[in-house]
Parts: sequence; structure tokens; C-alpha cells
Amino acid sequence: MRQYETMYVLLPDLDQEETNKLVTKFQRVVTENGGEIIQLQEIGKRRLAYEIAGVREGYYVLMTYQGSTMIAKELERMFAISDGVLRDLIIRIG
Repeated sequence: MRQYETMYVLLPDLDQEETNKLVTKFQRVVTENGGEIIQLQEIGKRRLAYEIAGVREGYYVLMTYQGSTMIAKELERMFAISDGVLRDLIIRIG
């Protein structure tokens, strides 16, 4: 299994319940496909380096996990179709 680090930025105007739902949804993608989450760090609201679609802040989440390439591809797909995600980045670290 390979190790990945994923950073994603959620819309800042989501309430806490919606934010928790999205974080849990992305965690489940990893665990239900045979992966293992090593670390999940909800960094919180931070100012973006530049404005994205009129938004100046974002809710940052960093997730480190082990799993197959299929998990990373599924996460990319989920990020693309989820309304609350501003940006995402998946990096293979091992």
C-alpha cells in the first residue's frame, strides 16, 4: 500500500454540521476501500493566498492515509462532484 497526503479546502460558510459531514464522507472513501487513515488534521478557517470564485477564506483539512491508487482516484472524483469543496491536492508520499 502507498501512503498519500491530501489537503482539501472547504467553503467557509458551511455550518459545522455540513463541514463534519463532508470530512466524514471523505474519511469513509478511504476506510471503505481498504485504506487506513494515519492522521486527520482539521486546520480550520484560514485566509486563502488568492481569491477563488469570490471567496477569500477556506476551511482546511489535511488527511494522511495508506491505500491503493484507486482510493486516490475515487477521492479526486468525490472532490470534483462535491459542492462544498473549493480546492484539493493529493500527493503520494511513500
